[in-house]
Amino acid sequence: MEEPKNLEVVMGLIMHSGNAKSFGMEAVQAAKEGNFEKAGQLLEEANEELVLAHHAQTGLLTQEASGEKFEVTLLMVHAQDHLMNAITFLDLVKELIDVHKKVNVPD
Repeated sequence: MEEPKNLEVVMGLIMHSGNAKSFGMEAVQAAKEGNFEKAGQLLEEANEELVLAHHAQTGLLTQEASGEKFEVTLLMVHAQDHLMNAITFLDLVKELIDVHKKVNVPD
Protein backbone atom coordinates (compact mmCIF):
# COMPACT_ATOMS: atom_id res chain seq x y z
CA MET A 1 0.00 0.00 0.00
CA GLU A 2 1.37 3.40 -0.99
CA GLU A 3 1.94 5.98 1.75
CA PRO A 4 -0.15 9.17 1.40
CA LYS A 5 1.86 12.02 -0.12
CA ASN A 6 1.43 14.48 2.73
CA LEU A 7 1.54 11.98 5.62
CA GLU A 8 4.42 13.74 7.38
CA VAL A 9 2.67 17.13 7.16
CA VAL A 10 -0.63 15.67 8.36
CA MET A 11 1.06 13.91 11.28
CA GLY A 12 2.80 17.18 12.19
CA LEU A 13 -0.56 18.91 12.20
CA ILE A 14 -1.92 16.29 14.62
CA MET A 15 1.19 16.38 16.82
CA HIS A 16 1.44 20.17 17.13
CA SER A 17 -2.30 20.54 17.71
CA GLY A 18 -2.16 17.89 20.42
CA ASN A 19 0.84 19.55 22.03
CA ALA A 20 -0.98 22.89 22.04
CA LYS A 21 -3.96 21.33 23.78
CA SER A 22 -1.72 19.61 26.35
CA PHE A 23 0.12 22.83 27.19
CA GLY A 24 -3.27 24.52 27.51
CA MET A 25 -4.46 21.93 30.02
CA GLU A 26 -1.24 22.35 32.01
CA ALA A 27 -1.81 26.13 31.97
CA VAL A 28 -5.28 25.69 33.48
CA GLN A 29 -3.85 23.44 36.20
CA ALA A 30 -1.16 26.01 37.00
CA ALA A 31 -3.79 28.76 37.21
CA LYS A 32 -5.92 26.55 39.42
CA GLU A 33 -2.94 26.33 41.79
CA GLY A 34 -2.54 30.11 41.67
CA ASN A 35 0.68 30.01 39.64
CA PHE A 36 -0.27 32.54 36.99
CA GLU A 37 3.30 33.13 35.82
CA LYS A 38 3.63 29.44 34.96
CA ALA A 39 0.16 29.47 33.39
CA GLY A 40 1.25 32.34 31.16
CA GLN A 41 4.43 30.53 30.11
CA LEU A 42 2.51 27.37 29.30
CA LEU A 43 -0.02 29.36 27.32
CA GLU A 44 2.84 30.87 25.29
CA GLU A 45 4.15 27.35 24.59
CA ALA A 46 0.64 26.30 23.55
CA ASN A 47 0.45 29.23 21.15
CA GLU A 48 3.87 28.37 19.67
CA GLU A 49 2.63 24.84 18.96
CA LEU A 50 -0.53 26.25 17.44
CA VAL A 51 1.57 28.41 15.10
CA LEU A 52 3.49 25.30 13.99
CA ALA A 53 0.21 23.49 13.36
CA HIS A 54 -1.06 26.46 11.35
CA HIS A 55 2.11 26.42 9.26
CA ALA A 56 1.48 22.78 8.41
CA GLN A 57 -2.12 23.56 7.49
CA THR A 58 -1.10 26.57 5.41
CA GLY A 59 1.35 24.42 3.48
CA LEU A 60 -1.44 22.04 2.53
CA LEU A 61 -3.77 24.89 1.60
CA THR A 62 -1.07 26.52 -0.52
CA GLN A 63 -0.45 23.27 -2.39
CA GLU A 64 -4.12 22.90 -3.17
CA ALA A 65 -4.52 26.57 -4.14
CA SER A 66 -1.64 26.22 -6.59
CA GLY A 67 -3.47 23.41 -8.35
CA GLU A 68 -1.75 20.43 -6.76
CA LYS A 69 -4.46 17.90 -6.04
CA PHE A 70 -4.20 15.20 -3.43
CA GLU A 71 -6.54 12.73 -1.84
CA VAL A 72 -8.37 13.93 1.26
CA THR A 73 -8.07 11.04 3.68
CA LEU A 74 -9.75 10.30 6.98
CA LEU A 75 -6.36 11.02 8.58
CA MET A 76 -6.32 14.50 7.05
CA VAL A 77 -9.87 15.16 8.31
CA HIS A 78 -8.76 13.91 11.74
CA ALA A 79 -5.80 16.33 11.66
CA GLN A 80 -8.05 19.26 10.83
CA ASP A 81 -10.37 18.22 13.66
CA HIS A 82 -7.41 18.23 16.07
CA LEU A 83 -6.43 21.73 14.99
CA MET A 84 -9.93 23.17 15.33
CA ASN A 85 -10.39 21.53 18.73
CA ALA A 86 -7.05 22.91 19.91
CA ILE A 87 -7.98 26.43 18.79
CA THR A 88 -11.35 26.26 20.55
CA PHE A 89 -9.82 24.69 23.64
CA LEU A 90 -7.14 27.38 23.95
CA ASP A 91 -9.80 30.10 23.68
CA LEU A 92 -11.56 28.45 26.61
CA VAL A 93 -8.28 28.04 28.52
CA LYS A 94 -7.66 31.80 28.33
CA GLU A 95 -11.08 32.45 29.80
CA LEU A 96 -10.57 29.90 32.58
CA ILE A 97 -7.24 31.46 33.52
CA ASP A 98 -8.92 34.87 33.71
CA VAL A 99 -11.63 33.43 35.97
CA HIS A 100 -9.01 31.87 38.26
CA LYS A 101 -7.20 35.22 38.44
CA LYS A 102 -10.38 37.03 39.44
CA VAL A 103 -11.19 34.44 42.09
CA ASN A 104 -7.67 34.11 43.51
CA VAL A 105 -6.14 37.57 43.17
CA PRO A 106 -7.76 40.42 45.10
CA ASP A 107 -8.19 43.77 43.35
